[in-house]
Amino acid sequence: MGLEDDLPPGEQLVACFRPFLEHLATSEKSKKIIQEHVDNMWALGGEFISELNYDPTLRNRPVDRLLLHLIRHGGPHLRHADQDQQASFDSTCRRFRQFLIRESRADARRRPQIPPTRQKKLHVHTCSDAVAKSPAKRPLRLT
Repeated sequence: MGLEDDLPPGEQLVACFRPFLEHLATSEKSKKIIQEHVDNMWALGGEFISELNYDPTLRNRPVDRLLLHLIRHGGPHLRHADQDQQASFDSTCRRFRQFLIRESRADARRRPQIPPTRQKKLHVHTCSDAVAKSPAKRPLRLT
């Protein structure tokens, strides 16, 4: 495992993180709070990649599902964080999870309804959709 193996899931994470970070950037929150959330998202990405390196079988699973599993009860335990840093990280992870769920529900409401007799498999909005829709390597501006 190494850098080359980490790039595809890392790019998918960025696509998942981008809408949340853009939402924060346009919010009424102070620059300090926004920067704290950005730092915590950076840490979440690092923890996610570490999990993939600890258990290579996870690389075969969808990034968005692994991410939701990782933040289901706040964030994962940070190895070198004190209690306040962990609390801040958990708070950001909970906000991020709520954002993903809220966006998924909003997307479901915007989709046309299919009569039950013609339903096969409904498409569920995931971060994978964001990867497919996102322009390549667009810089994120938080100013």
